[in-house]
Amino acid sequence: MNSKNNSDFSRRSFVKTSFLGAAGLTILPSFKNFKSNDNVNLGFIGVGRQAMNLLDGFINIDGVKVLASADVYGIKNERFKQRVTNHYKKNGQSADVKTYEKYQDLLARTDIDAVVIAVPDHWHALIAIDALKAGKDVYLEKPLTFTIQEGKVLRQTVRKYNRILGVGSQQRSDPNFQHAVKLVQDGKLGDIEKVFVHVGAPPKPYDLPREILPIDLNWDLWLGPNQYVDYNKKLNPPIGINPDVKEKFWGGWRWYKEMGGGFTTDWGAHMFDIAQWGLGMDNSGPVAIIPPGFEDHKYLTYKYKNGIIMTEEAFDDEGTKGVKFQGNKGWLEVSRGKFKSSNKSFEPKSNKDSGPYETKVPHHLNFIEAIRKRKDPVVPVEIGHRSCTVCTLGNIAYDLKRPIKWNPKTETFVDDLQADLYMHRTYRKGYKLPHL
Repeated sequence: MNSKNNSDFSRRSFVKTSFLGAAGLTILPSFKNFKSNDNVNLGFIGVGRQAMNLLDGFINIDGVKVLASADVYGIKNERFKQRVTNHYKKNGQSADVKTYEKYQDLLARTDIDAVVIAVPDHWHALIAIDALKAGKDVYLEKPLTFTIQEGKVLRQTVRKYNRILGVGSQQRSDPNFQHAVKLVQDGKLGDIEKVFVHVGAPPKPYDLPREILPIDLNWDLWLGPNQYVDYNKKLNPPIGINPDVKEKFWGGWRWYKEMGGGFTTDWGAHMFDIAQWGLGMDNSGPVAIIPPGFEDHKYLTYKYKNGIIMTEEAFDDEGTKGVKFQGNKGWLEVSRGKFKSSNKSFEPKSNKDSGPYETKVPHHLNFIEAIRKRKDPVVPVEIGHRSCTVCTLGNIAYDLKRPIKWNPKTETFVDDLQADLYMHRTYRKGYKLPHL
């Protein structure tokens, strides 16, 4: 990507959000003091299928150098090293890519400025917190954290150590979604009455049979803070090198309560995020969450203090994962590469999909620019945390099979000791979440 593309993106990017982060962050003396055109050295932690997509985006940004990876699965480290080395060789550049089993060894390197974290959800918070404490800026995949308490601690850690943290919610850098949100916030639909968000089902208990563990996969480190479960290849898809055999499916850990939040957090971290943005709730959230099957509620339902209702339900015959805003003057439906509305004047100039979301360079470039300028990216930790909280609250209501009340100002449940237990989880021995 050349400098003209960089500047063009800066001019046209729509990065207005309802939350304004701390301006002009102070850098601790031991940290690198970036200039606008400084190189940014990256390390990757977790180099499975998602990381390979992210690599394709970051490695093509001017001034970005990929130096290292850390993964508990040896063959994935080797694939990463080959991919990066071949890329630089093809472009006439030298490369000395190091790989590590333990992410702490990567964080100990003083030449790495920032890390891209694409590990399973149950590891997000602890690795990101350690990276921030090590003086690294962080690009963290969505959903931000596994529990609400983890999100609160991570948010505080970002500000305490004056680091940059960007969240992998690429839809906020997509012109299609930006256009939709602007229409909503400009009042083109009138007063919003209801929001339909379709993401899919919640997680289920882990029920996969035990299988033989690959010789180069450190299963104990993969589990990390999680309670023990037996290995099954559906959790960590096998790959091959020479010939290159890519993952044939996404890691199935996300569909099980012990390791992920199901579609509620996997797609919800994208689509509920857009709903929150459009409603101007980036620094707030719903006040009540009602699960499907309770009384006359057919769908998971969120209620906001201003009276707006949001449901998790399909809004078209195709079951598209996306968002529909319904106002008293019109409606619009937005999803990846698609836009429909009640008024032709609402249509964007172009809604052509420009490729896989995991390799959307504008979102990655925004993070790199944020590092250089020491300012919040388009999706800072506060927004990532609030959007993730909406998803997690939905799963808690699913689990309890009854309504829950939430105070978005204090981020606490209202008179609900049972729901309070869901704020965090019990880690395995040897792992601990820092106190606020």
